[in-house]
Order: sequence, then structure tokens, then C-alpha cells
Amino acid sequence: MLPISTELPDALYSAAQVRDLDTRLIAAGTPGFELMQRAAHATWRALRRRWPDARVLTVLTGRGNNAGDGYLVAALAERAGWQVDVLTLGDPDALTGDAALACAEARGCGVSIWPWVAGTVMEGIVLDALLGTGLTGAVRSPYTEAIEAINASGLPVVAVDIPSGLCADSGQVLGCAVRAQLTVTFIGLKFGLFTGQAPDWVGELVFDDLQADPAIVAQVPGIARRLSVDSLPRLVARPPASHKGQFGRVLVIGGERGMGGAAVLSAESALRSGAGMVSLATRSEHVAAALSRLPEVMAMGISSANQLMGLVEQASVLVVGPGLGQASWGRSLLSVAANTGRPQVWDADALNLLADGAARLPGGSVITPHPGEAARLLGITPQQVQVDRAAAVQSLAQKYDAVCVLKGAGSLVADPTGSLALCDRGHPAMATAGLGDVLAGLIGALLAQGLPPFEAACLGVWLHASAGQIEGQKGRGLAASDLIPAIRQLLEEQTPCLK
Repeated sequence: MLPISTELPDALYSAAQVRDLDTRLIAAGTPGFELMQRAAHATWRALRRRWPDARVLTVLTGRGNNAGDGYLVAALAERAGWQVDVLTLGDPDALTGDAALACAEARGCGVSIWPWVAGTVMEGIVLDALLGTGLTGAVRSPYTEAIEAINASGLPVVAVDIPSGLCADSGQVLGCAVRAQLTVTFIGLKFGLFTGQAPDWVGELVFDDLQADPAIVAQVPGIARRLSVDSLPRLVARPPASHKGQFGRVLVIGGERGMGGAAVLSAESALRSGAGMVSLATRSEHVAAALSRLPEVMAMGISSANQLMGLVEQASVLVVGPGLGQASWGRSLLSVAANTGRPQVWDADALNLLADGAARLPGGSVITPHPGEAARLLGITPQQVQVDRAAAVQSLAQKYDAVCVLKGAGSLVADPTGSLALCDRGHPAMATAGLGDVLAGLIGALLAQGLPPFEAACLGVWLHASAGQIEGQKGRGLAASDLIPAIRQLLEEQTPCLK
């Protein structure tokens, strides 16, 4: 995921909202050219911090205000004695407004400005000031060729506001995009910098609010919030006379033949995340192994739906789906779960059966699909889910009247009322089996301890991703069970058991 170099705000905005903020700041008395100058200074500072020994800069500019930012950075570098060249894909004399003023300032400083042509040599640090946040359609020639040349150069790349070609609203690459090592973004964090394909293209992210008046920024609420330590939901501290009955009983239902490990992982995660009691309803063949690994979990061999009913009545929260399978055994157990009024977390095969119409999701549940499962639930392709992850997760929440966690890079949490949260933590080493089972058990435990579904999902996703980020630093070979001790430690740090 994104290595964060500075503390970031929680509010996330669409590109249109950031443009609205820019307009409001100008109307309140800050000239647009002054905002452009502040953006250039912020970019220049970040660039020098990242590459303190660099002395050569190549700036690629387009036709809009993003180009204006680039011209002003070029002027700053020229004044500092750097070797600077601007390669432009638009006629500088056709620029208008603040961008034209910026170009004039660069010329006045003696910056060399050349038209970009294929094969033009780039040197030093490359500054991408080509397209900005206004792009909505696929990148077209000659920008396509320029972006490909930047990526093929092997040089360090800084993107102004957003890597050219990346959608500011969805994080999708619009045909092609600049692969930056550093992105400096302004005024408000763009939602598309954190999800979809963005983590592969943004690099280190630096944010500067350009000294925007907080009262004006507060007038635009944003489309989502970024989960952070300061804004996370919290469990209440436990009084000294606490007992296990106060913290819920989680029942994990799953573990068809050959898939018992998934249900055991969920049960272990629920246990280690603070549930008062944990039970496991699984195939009889898995009971001995489950008890050997988790003697604290009440593991029961279940061969029919009738045997499950008594366990369901004793539970306060159900976690359904890890290793459940889609055969008659799993279908019958899911039917029992669906007809209870207990809070529930549905994952894995429970979601596949839900998509097939084999069961109806009880109200107030939490579902945790990955993009493939989300696509089946919505009747679209995984590619369509990824093109607009925010729309997909919100559609799922409304369709199933549930809190939905859309897993993946920049995991999203939505509820039926329109609330949307994003988690920007995680690590590529988390691309391994079983992590969804751990997440389902964790959310189940948080529900059992009294958190409402949306809050339980938000806290669970953040703990899960943060544990993965910690454990992922050790490199490849991460096992899902590695996250469980880290989750327990993070949970205690975030919300201590005792005051």
C-alpha cells in the first residue's frame, strides 16, 4: 500500500469537490495564482526532501492548471541553480489565466521550454505536470506516448497532484498512467489516490492543504473518510468484575470436508479478538484438529441443520461462510443461520450462495466480499467492480441492507445510509489465502463486544490491515494466522482492556 510520509487528514474528496474547494478559496479572497504558487512550493519542498542531492529537473507540461504548477516548479529549480528543461505537449502561447502567468514566470527566469517529441531525452528528476485531476476518459495521443516515455526512462518521477492518467475518483488507470515515486497533492485528498490501482502508481504520498482556511474546507464534507488511529471506533474498557457472558458468544459456521482450516482460522481470530466465548460448528472430521489447536473453542461436529439450531440459539453473533462449501451441507446450515435474528458476518461461500439466491441475508448483517464475490452479488464483472469500487460497495450495502466491506487495495466499508470509509493500510505480502477468514472472525468478535455493525467493520478492517502491514515487513511467506497475535496487540494499544 501507500507509504505515508506525513500525517494525512481523514476526509476524502472527489475531483469535483476539490475543484469546488479551490473555487471557494478564491472567492474568499485567495487569488488562484497564489494557490498555484503555494502548490509549486509544496512540490519543490517535497522533491528536495526526497532527492536532496539532485540538481537536474525535466518538467513535462500539458495545457491546464496542472501545467501551471509545473512551470512554477521549473522556475523555482532554475532560481536554485538547477539544470532545468520543460518539455511541453501544449502550445505555451495558448495557455490562459493562471497557467499563462506561471509560464511567463518560468520564461522570465530563463527556463528552457521545448516541445515534446518522441525520443526527447529526459534527465534528472522528471516532474509530471501533464493532465491533473480533470481527466475522465482514456488518455489520448500524444499524452499516451509521453507517459510511456516517462515510465520507460528509469528516472525518478514526481507527480503534481495526481499521476497523469490515474482517475482521481476511482483510482483506475485510464488507458495508461505515470508511475510516480512521489505524488504531491493539494487542498483535499482525492479518493482515487487510495484505492483501485492507485497503490501501484502513486508512490509516496505527500499532502499540502495550501494554507486553506479550515472553515471553508469544512463547508465541503467529502465523499468518504480515511480510517486513522484518531478516528477509529473504540471498545469500552472492561470493569474489574467483568465475566465472559458480557462479551458475547460467537458461533462460526463452516468447514466443509477439505476446508476445515478456514473455519478454525475464523474461530481463533474471534477468540483472540476478545469475544467472551467462541463455538465452532463444522464437519465432524475437523473437530479433533480444531480442539487440538483451540481447546478454548467449543467445537461441535454437525451433520444436519437440525443439530445446528440449538447452537444458534445460544450464540449472540454468527460468522457464516469460511470453508462452508456450496453443497447441500453448507446450504442447509446457511438456511438455519439466515432465519435467525442474530447479528451476522457472511463471507466466502455464504456470499456465493447468497448470489445464487440460495439464502436471504438477515437485516443488519455485515458482508465481506472480495471483488470477485462482489461481482457475483451485483451481477456484473470483477472489472466493473474495480472500475468504481465506491459505487460497487455502496450498491451492495443498499441492495442487501447490510454493512459491506469490499476487500482489496484500499478496502472500503459502506452502510445502507451512504456512509463510506476507506482503509489505506496493508502490505503486498497479504496476498495469501485465509486472511478473509481472519477478518470475518475479527468483525464477529467486535460485534459480540457491542460495537454497531458499521463501527465493527471499520475497526476490524483497520486492525486487520494494520496487522498485515506490520507482519508484511518480514517479507513473503505471510500466513493468515500470523496476523492474529498482531491484531490482539493492536487492539489493546488502540482500546485498552482496562482504563
